[in-house]
Amino acid sequence: MKNYSVKQYQESDYDSWNTFVNQAKNATFLFHRDFMEYHKDRFEDFSLMVFDGEKTVAVLPANRAGEHVYSHQGLTYGGLVYKENLKLASVIQVFKAVLFYLNENKITKIQIKTLPSIYHNKPAEELNYALFLAEAQLIRRDTLAVIDLSKPFQFSKIRKRGIQKGVSNGLIVKEENDFKSFWNQVLIPNLQSRHNAEPVHTLEEIQLLKSHFDKNIRQFNVYYNEEIVAGTTVFESENVVHCQYISKYEEQENLGSLDFLYDHLINNVFAHKHFFDFGISNENQGKTLNDGLSYWKESFGANIIVHDFYEVATIHFSKLENVLK
Repeated sequence: MKNYSVKQYQESDYDSWNTFVNQAKNATFLFHRDFMEYHKDRFEDFSLMVFDGEKTVAVLPANRAGEHVYSHQGLTYGGLVYKENLKLASVIQVFKAVLFYLNENKITKIQIKTLPSIYHNKPAEELNYALFLAEAQLIRRDTLAVIDLSKPFQFSKIRKRGIQKGVSNGLIVKEENDFKSFWNQVLIPNLQSRHNAEPVHTLEEIQLLKSHFDKNIRQFNVYYNEEIVAGTTVFESENVVHCQYISKYEEQENLGSLDFLYDHLINNVFAHKHFFDFGISNENQGKTLNDGLSYWKESFGANIIVHDFYEVATIHFSKLENVLK
């Protein structure tokens, strides 16, 4: 078997990292260094690169906290990233090399949030099998509400009524480059009043990310009598449109704003995509389901896939030593 080497990412690897990510079969723009580093002040980066001689064969977006490494706490998903030509047996050995490297550097455990299958450019669940062989423990499971836009789907009667209400109220959807109206007038006030929370990204951060990924990060607002009443920020990758933020502000009446908005996005703007991902409806590390939120998403014709999180003791590199015949 090949003897893979592992090293920690350095700033000098910026171009080679991004080039590799652009060619991988299981990566999105979230793994680009310009996305990962918008919050570098909050995380101690511990991203890894794996080599076969001088050739990069895999990368692992990651951060460190004490004796643990995470893939990556500042990203929605993560895991080992590799190209189509890396076969199953090689992925197992690459993962063994990663665990060995971490163990040698006094890291006792690594937590891996997998990349949901809808984000794969081609089937890429080799790591899932390697995690099983390494006796990884499933520590969290979230549920994503997803529409497969390549197959027939149907909105529920209540969603159709909401869409018609939006039409009757003369609502207008606009795509805009400025996030201020949505952030300051709708999203932030709603999160504060309903959940005593804030968006994961600040307004300044989302604007910075937009400047780097103009085609991937898009803002759609809904207007009633020229006043903003709802909006959504979407992250668009090759196969998937993901709703990063969804919020409405309607003081006295239900205008049908979100139903109207998502009908427009699903059936017009993003009809050419493969998947429309509403995101999770889970809390408490996946152990609680927001039933009302999940129902709302499913009533657009979405179905459920899972997003798994694993923890592996790095000493378990030894469990991958004799699994190949």
